[in-house]
Amino acid sequence: MLTQQHLERQAGPSRQLPDITLPDMTTFVASALQMGHALKDTLHNYWSRLRQLHSLFYGNTMTRDRFLHILHFLHFADNSQRPDKGKEYDRLRKLRTVFDKLNEASAKFYNPSEHLAVDEVTVKFKGSVIFRQYIPKKRKRFSIKIYKLYDEYRVYI
Repeated sequence: MLTQQHLERQAGPSRQLPDITLPDMTTFVASALQMGHALKDTLHNYWSRLRQLHSLFYGNTMTRDRFLHILHFLHFADNSQRPDKGKEYDRLRKLRTVFDKLNEASAKFYNPSEHLAVDEVTVKFKGSVIFRQYIPKKRKRFSIKIYKLYDEYRVYI
């Protein structure tokens, strides 16, 4: 309800914003995943028309404003149901449903081989999260620790 009120206020009477469809979400997720492989300084640079920054993929799949609109309103938890910060408080509660679905899908579809290895990887991160670590002797001083699972022929995060 709050999101709808915000959209109506933002759009005004003359401009109607279309609903987000399943193909829109599929395109959004594909673009977001591709952004992890083609790193640029800002989100706007993915749609830049400058020769040195131009990428056909992003402009051909979704407009920048549409992508930013979906990103702005993308939520996986109801903010009105915010629990009190107590002993059982889940810091990742807003993403818990996503993690649970991914775990269910992994358990259902992934059959590991006998040859597995686990590796610890640090990913540079300058944002503000509680699980960011400061390691002064590393090149990536502020980072998030991730564990990678290596299968015989595949790599899983």
